[in-house]
Amino acid sequence: MFTKAIVKEPCANFASGLTSVDLGKPDLEVVLRQHRAYCDALESCGLELIRLLPDEKHPDSTFVEDITVLTPRGAVVTWPGASSRLGEVESIAQVVEKYFDNVQWIKKPGTVDAGDVCEAGEHFFIGISRRTNEHGARQLSGYLNSFGYSSSLIDIRGLSNILHLKSGMAYLSERRLVVIDALRNVPEFSDYDLICLNSTEEYAANCLSLNGRILIARGYPGLQSELELLGYPTIALDMSEFQKLDGGLSCLSLRFYR
Repeated sequence: MFTKAIVKEPCANFASGLTSVDLGKPDLEVVLRQHRAYCDALESCGLELIRLLPDEKHPDSTFVEDITVLTPRGAVVTWPGASSRLGEVESIAQVVEKYFDNVQWIKKPGTVDAGDVCEAGEHFFIGISRRTNEHGARQLSGYLNSFGYSSSLIDIRGLSNILHLKSGMAYLSERRLVVIDALRNVPEFSDYDLICLNSTEEYAANCLSLNGRILIARGYPGLQSELELLGYPTIALDMSEFQKLDGGLSCLSLRFYR
C-alpha cells in the first residue's frame, strides 16, 4: 500500500514549460482545478500528501516524478535530461532525504528522467530516450540491483510519439501491463499479459495503479471499460492541460510507502 505522495502545485507560468506537442497553451485556471482534483483522487486512495509550494523559476516542476525514483528499499535522485530542469533537483532531494536513509544520485554524464522508469513489482523497466541516456540508465540499473531489484533497458529513441517510456506503458498488477501498439512486441514484455491500446487511446497508457484503484485519463472509454471488466475500479480524471506539456497522471506525484 502506498501511504504518502509528494506533489507540487503548478506555478503561475506553468504554460511556459517544455513540450514536444502542439496542443495549445494551457489555461492556468483549468490547470489548477485539474491538479486539485488529482490531489483529491490521491487522498481518496488513502495517501497522505506532502504538498510543496509552486516554483516560479521552474514551470515544469509540478512534474515531480521525473526527479526521483522511489522504492521501498531506497531512492535514486536523478539528473534530468533537460538542462532547464536541473534546478528542480535540490528541493525535491531535500524532501526525499527526510524519508529515505538510502539515497543514491545519478552522476554526469548520465541523465535520467524518472518518467522513463516503470516499476513492475520486483522488476524495473528503464527507457533510454531523448531525456534518459544509456549512461544514466546503466547507473540507475546498478543502484536498483544494489537495492535487490532486477531491471531491463528499453530503447525508445526510435519512437516519435512518446517522450518517456511511461508515456506509452503502465504496470497494473499480477504481471499485467498497459502498452501502446508500438511497444506491443518489446521482447522484455513477452512474459506479461498486455492490454494494447489503439492509436486513438494512446495517451491513456499513462495510467496509475494506486492501492487497488486505477487512475486513468478521462475520455478514453475503451481502456476504462476493459480495466473495469478485469476487476479494476477506476477513477477518471481530466488531464487536458497537462497533456499539452507532455504530462500524464504518474508525472504529478511521487508515491511511496512510509
